[in-house]
Amino acid sequence: MWTVIAVVAVILLYFVMVYNGLVARRNQVREAWATIDTQLKRRYDLIPNLMETVSGAAKHEKETLNAVIAARNSAMSAKGADARGAAENALSGALKNIFALAESYPNLKANENFLELQRELTDTETKIQAARQFYNTVVMGLNNAVEQFPSNIVARMFGITGAQLFEAEKGERVAPRVKF
Repeated sequence: MWTVIAVVAVILLYFVMVYNGLVARRNQVREAWATIDTQLKRRYDLIPNLMETVSGAAKHEKETLNAVIAARNSAMSAKGADARGAAENALSGALKNIFALAESYPNLKANENFLELQRELTDTETKIQAARQFYNTVVMGLNNAVEQFPSNIVARMFGITGAQLFEAEKGERVAPRVKF
């Protein structure tokens, strides 16, 4: 009789440990996504200042400026990892066009506010990339735990599912051609 109780207790303890591990991994994924969100918010906050600086120096570049504003609004309203990733990639591309404008406008290139905003955005982009990499690492850990035996049984019992990786868009997977 004591043997049966001991076996049941060990099995129950195992289920509790696996469940707690799955919950911890799921919470890591949520925290990693929140870190990405924090960095994206920082970028969103910097963009209006950048736009004001650029618009003063390059008044007739309305198309480029409007593209950045539209991309920012789209990224802020995107829901889910896939939609958010696509919108963020479009915003990154639009910001690259703004920085390319600096080459055409010497007064913009020499503007201290523009240079500082450019440094801040570059730093933010680096932090976003690091946060995405960390997010993918913890998502992989959760997905492995949800899919591997025997923890997949516990995950299925309690409705714990995997998460979506943050992936590059198709256009970003191709190396750019450089011509001299």
